[in-house]
Amino acid sequence: MKDKQKNKNKVYYAILAIIAIICIAVVVGVLIFVNNKDENKEESELAYTELIKKIDNKEVEKIEMSVGSTTAKVKLKDIEKEKTTIVPSTQAFIELVQEQVKNGNEIELVQNPTNVLVKISETLLSLLPTIMIVILFILIFKMQGLGDKGKVYDADKSENTHITFKDVAGLDEEKNELIEIVDFLKEPKKFHDMGAKIPRGILLCGKPGTGKTLIAKAIAGEAGVPFISMSGSEFIEMFAGLGASRVRKLFEKAKKISPCIIFIDEIDAIGARRTSASGAESENNQTLNQLLVEMDGFDTNETVIVLAATNRPEMLDKALLRPGRFDRQITVASPDAKGREAILKIHGKDKKFAKDIDFESIANDTAGFTGAELANVLNESAIIATIKKHKKIQMQDIDDAVKKVTVGLEKHSRVISDKDKKLTAYHEAGHAIVSRFLETQFDVKEVSIIPRGLAGRLHYV
Repeated sequence: MKDKQKNKNKVYYAILAIIAIICIAVVVGVLIFVNNKDENKEESELAYTELIKKIDNKEVEKIEMSVGSTTAKVKLKDIEKEKTTIVPSTQAFIELVQEQVKNGNEIELVQNPTNVLVKISETLLSLLPTIMIVILFILIFKMQGLGDKGKVYDADKSENTHITFKDVAGLDEEKNELIEIVDFLKEPKKFHDMGAKIPRGILLCGKPGTGKTLIAKAIAGEAGVPFISMSGSEFIEMFAGLGASRVRKLFEKAKKISPCIIFIDEIDAIGARRTSASGAESENNQTLNQLLVEMDGFDTNETVIVLAATNRPEMLDKALLRPGRFDRQITVASPDAKGREAILKIHGKDKKFAKDIDFESIANDTAGFTGAELANVLNESAIIATIKKHKKIQMQDIDDAVKKVTVGLEKHSRVISDKDKKLTAYHEAGHAIVSRFLETQFDVKEVSIIPRGLAGRLHYV
């Protein structure tokens, strides 16, 4: 949590720095505009060579200028309106006027103190390029400082590593296959003495919500070792080489606290097949190459296991899947009926249910649901029960939640003609009758004439 807040603060500082640059540029522009507006207000210009001629001809009555400024106001004897002129060198011009005064030329020379606004604007304008370069370097170093993004969950302090295999349901075969990994993390010496090498990388494949991240945390919790978590997208940055730097820092951190588990979620973000493209693809290739190098660089005494999860294993580079890297692939499938029932009971521990709740029936009604979808169903049922002011979650609340998640909300406001209602009712009733008498189907629970979600027609459940 502290690392996340620290990274957020760095981003805020970068944004503030950019805003500061813009503000400085705007202030300088405004000051210059105001200064030029005040100096050139309803005044005509006089060429410097013309001014010298008029001074020699004793036609100049008064010259007024500020210290350090190259702009002078000139009052001619025959003209009431003042004119302005730009002098090439302030000091040389003043000495010229003073010499004329000594020679009897009656010229009134007025030297005003420097305008503060002008001085500030000129100073900021001269320093602006340097300020922008300094801020740019600071931002680059800040971005380099963001290279260490892996979140470490300590085995004794973090709630994430308190998760064990008891908290994972519906994945019995997967748990049995991973028990040896837990034994290796607990007692690596007995495996090393036998000359055995535990797989360095294990790839968890499956569609979203099946529990890939959960089972990775359960391995760390069972073994009582630290758990370093990082998403594949966190390796990707606009600066060249930053992704590879993050990979190096991630593995350096893991080696220092071994035995431990590195978990990379959505590894296909950096592990996709390499191409010869330039730009962003080239940066991804460099990051993947560094990951391959780090996985090959483990010493036999370093007890670090890399777990990775993906929804698209077919997208991964073949070099990543060869023996010695991610040489084990475990498919995490959607749970069966018994698994769904067990998952419902786990997610329902902190909820208040009525006595008539039948988790087996709910599991049968949610065929194909993943663990995340089942958790969502129970959460929606708790929301529905709260809205209906029930003291406990009723079976009807869960049924409504299942229908809400699967087919959407009821659309009572939709206007349907009596003819369409009758025709659609015949059609859906036919589905219900056929389903009722097919041996492979469950009993029909509901036939409705109210459309839901994106379904334009009536439906049966």
